[in-house]
Amino acid sequence: MQNEHEIVQQVYAAKEDNFAADVFIDSYKPFIKAETAKFLKRPTDDQDDELSIAMIAFYEAINQYSHLKGSFISFASRMIRNRLIDYWRKIKRHTGLVELDAPIVNEEDTTLINTVRDEKNKTEELINREATVAEIQELSRQMSDFNISLSDVADNNPRQKRTLIACQNAAAAAINDERTMTQFFKNRKLPITRIAELSQVAKKTLERHRDYIIALLIIYSNGYDLIRNHLDQVKIVKGER
Repeated sequence: MQNEHEIVQQVYAAKEDNFAADVFIDSYKPFIKAETAKFLKRPTDDQDDELSIAMIAFYEAINQYSHLKGSFISFASRMIRNRLIDYWRKIKRHTGLVELDAPIVNEEDTTLINTVRDEKNKTEELINREATVAEIQELSRQMSDFNISLSDVADNNPRQKRTLIACQNAAAAAINDERTMTQFFKNRKLPITRIAELSQVAKKTLERHRDYIIALLIIYSNGYDLIRNHLDQVKIVKGER
């Protein structure tokens, strides 16, 4: 089993050389198949469109990966899952060329389109829920490297709007600074002095809400698309664009 350092070296080599990329992707085809099978909940074969989508997603993961994003395997796994979810949604939108407005026999005021929408919404909700649970589990595992848990973050969440915005601005400043993020992931500690200098947020505020800021740095640098989208929607609802 390769260690993470060797994998990262191979990823960066694959970014620069097409032959290296082909070799790397071929060596990880069992992993790509396993991720596809996990999504489909059945074994895959080379004829599955989903496997082709997963292969493309793995290639995208190579091109988009940075060592600041943590484990490449975890990053690639999330990329594959998200691309397969997008593909599933697209396919579902373009299937079923029947008269959807036709009324269902013995069902007054009910049409097929309403039934289809209900079933589709239930299925999409189930897939989104499963994908979100998978992201939360992975986030929880990654946060454990920093000796914090989801409950710690919930307890550490800023209560005042002004403090909340200050912490979010501090996290944004850190994420945009490669040196800070390298130090963060290498030492598994929040570089409070450095972030205070970058963001002009008081060290006392950063120390008080350390767990919350750590969670933001992990989420916004590691491709947690569903969790990140939820957080962004919460900001919009609160008027914090």
